[in-house]
Amino acid sequence: MVRPAHFGYNEETARNNAFQTLDESLTPKQIQQEAIREFDGFVERLRAKGVDVIVVEDTDTPVKPDAVFPNNWVTFHQDGRVVTYPMNAQTRRLERREDVLETLGERFNMGAHLRFEHYEEMEMYLEGTGSLILDRPNHVAYACLSPRTNEHLLDDFCDKLGYEKVAFIAVDGNGQEIYHTNVMMALGETFVVICLDSVRAKGERERLLRKFTDTEKEVIEISLEQMMAFAGNMLQVRSQDGTPYLVMSEQAYQSLRPAQVEQIKKHSEILYSPLYTIEKYAGGSARCMMAEIFLPEQ
Repeated sequence: MVRPAHFGYNEETARNNAFQTLDESLTPKQIQQEAIREFDGFVERLRAKGVDVIVVEDTDTPVKPDAVFPNNWVTFHQDGRVVTYPMNAQTRRLERREDVLETLGERFNMGAHLRFEHYEEMEMYLEGTGSLILDRPNHVAYACLSPRTNEHLLDDFCDKLGYEKVAFIAVDGNGQEIYHTNVMMALGETFVVICLDSVRAKGERERLLRKFTDTEKEVIEISLEQMMAFAGNMLQVRSQDGTPYLVMSEQAYQSLRPAQVEQIKKHSEILYSPLYTIEKYAGGSARCMMAEIFLPEQ
């Protein structure tokens, strides 16, 4: 997780992120202070449950308003491979940091580094586990196509990493393409939280449901309204004693109906934290703030 140095509203990313809101009731300094308070509180809650969290400090320069979302520029894999990704917004390309990888290399065994950044020259993008929902045990990559998720690049990723592609189109209530798959879908070990109403093509919905059946995932449906409250932006993690937690924001948790909460609790404990400022100004939530590390430890 990256503790932000200059968190704020990014006009460049807002062009295709309908989850962002420009609210001028706070000054930029107040927004940064609130984001830090939310970040620190979130880390504290994770650690209190025994989740191993590595916090990296954002650098003061260059200014990176979305640095709090490291999952978009890097993924770490069980075979030691590290993958870095092409980003749609030029301001976000500054978030890729070799020093972070070097620091992690002191604790973890790193193998090949696969770089997809060169696709930026062709204006083709794939933004890490924002674009990709990875079912790692079953080697399935789910992705809703958008300006930030290019299908040709998705094919290249699946070919190099050995994943089966499941691509589809997802839109919000206004018909706008959803910018990242991880705001409409969250995959756990034995379940999936998904806004199926956002997938309008019947054939694509049916293909998703068949794949969930084949991989033994219980489907927990959320509405378009719940999706806009970040109820799709969740990540299942494990504490050091092996307890699974489905991590989400307070807003996401409060949007859930009691029956949905009970469905989730059959599979996982729930952990939530208030992230209202980060959600409002940056259009991302709990899942976006965590880049999970599957690398083997030294």
